[in-house]
Amino acid sequence: MDAESQSSNENEPRGEPIEKAEGVTVAEKYLGRLCEKSFLSMWSYPGVFRDQGKPQGGGHGKEICDLLVIFSQQVIIFSDKHCKFKNSGNLQQDWQRWFRKAIQKSAEQAWGAERWIRQNPSRVFLDRECKKPLPIDLPSAETAGFHLVVVAHGISQHIKQFFPGSSGSLMINSSVKNFNEHNFPFYVGDLASKKTFIHVLDDDSLRTLMFARDTISDFAAYLNKRKNLLRAQRAICATGEEQLLAVYLKNINEQDEHDFVFPIPVGKNVDKIYLDEGHWEDFQKAPERVAQLNADKISYCWDGLIEKFNYHALQQNQYFVSPGGIKDTEMALRFMAQEPRWKRRGLAQNLLDMLKTTPINKRRLRMLPPIDEGDPHYVFLLLPYLPSFGYEEYRTARRNFLEGCCIVAKLQYPNATNIIGIATESGTNNQDGRSEDLIYLDARDWDANKNDHARELQDKLGIFKRSQRFGMHIEEYPGSEISSARMKNPRNKPCPCGSGKKYKHCCLNK
Repeated sequence: MDAESQSSNENEPRGEPIEKAEGVTVAEKYLGRLCEKSFLSMWSYPGVFRDQGKPQGGGHGKEICDLLVIFSQQVIIFSDKHCKFKNSGNLQQDWQRWFRKAIQKSAEQAWGAERWIRQNPSRVFLDRECKKPLPIDLPSAETAGFHLVVVAHGISQHIKQFFPGSSGSLMINSSVKNFNEHNFPFYVGDLASKKTFIHVLDDDSLRTLMFARDTISDFAAYLNKRKNLLRAQRAICATGEEQLLAVYLKNINEQDEHDFVFPIPVGKNVDKIYLDEGHWEDFQKAPERVAQLNADKISYCWDGLIEKFNYHALQQNQYFVSPGGIKDTEMALRFMAQEPRWKRRGLAQNLLDMLKTTPINKRRLRMLPPIDEGDPHYVFLLLPYLPSFGYEEYRTARRNFLEGCCIVAKLQYPNATNIIGIATESGTNNQDGRSEDLIYLDARDWDANKNDHARELQDKLGIFKRSQRFGMHIEEYPGSEISSARMKNPRNKPCPCGSGKKYKHCCLNK
């Protein structure tokens, strides 16, 4: 299947453009912009509605939640409230009133949204009239992983007033359980220990978190580890979300994943951990953090490429469309969007290096094996556009050649299951008129006939006869101890391309 993006709107839409809500309040609009920037437009939907049990299009729908993120098996439900904190002089009373309006009410909305989506995944709509269904499918209740996030606005200034010198973030105490125990001002714990965990964030901590974990895979992984931490037997207290985030980002667990790892001496029984101010501030100033932020800048080119595909898919004006339409497009783009920030850095660097070093009249092809098991294999193709050919003829030839490259890639990597092909024009002097093709090849069902066909294509078109294979050596924090723990392809381990050689003797040097 394939999906394609173009820089101009020369093709008429093949269907009505998919229009999403923008939010009603200032807070909802801000949340929508923040989520679309991090999770990208294909997977982020503000203000979705349910049809109240009436036939489709037969009534006035009710809003399910303020924002819904759908990505593969991950569903993130945001409930957003901006309530005024009344300062009557009785702090505990003022807190309890604000808590009920801003947090408890939002939590109940989030649980209601989860319940509806689990029971009625086909009855979620983009519009209040319930005539426009979601363009992508929700996962089944059996496989979905739900993350519920309550965003409480307008509280930071009051926290700073009562706790001078603090960040203004809501404070965390995991030993506080259920609604009726949330009596101490500005501390939040587990709202309902027997229900799906609710992550409570104020607007400042949400912004900090979304900028630090600004891909869907990074954000969902953080929420999952956070839930496990705050529902563990050991109590956790923190002066703000950013202090938890600093511990998470600085530490790696035994599975080579970011996690909340605390230096507890072996054999010592610690039943409570307290994180005071300073962890986040120190982390932000650390040289390895500064190096990471600088190194990550190039990765946003990958985000931009995904969004270019997304835009034309949502506008329904792709140059090539496979039979499944936008759902096929979403499946292909999902592989690109599931890459965490540090992997996007390497992918973007490889593609940009090709563009910078390939003359406008030369063809170039590059294959990238996966860094981790389960990652896709990538095929990057640059094909020059020759004015002697018509543009439509060129686009068809490039798309067909890219498909052939993906098929032949299976010969090079027999264990490949998911192959993503991306093609564009050679050279860097045609940015305004640049177009891209995207192809996804499911290479699981592979037999001798397909193998023979791949060899015929390789011989006929000269694909990967003198190929360049590139492995990606990426340090999340360049030059730091965290990076060495994070290395996915140590020099002396088997190369991920499946050659049987050590990485240092194979793709590292190609």
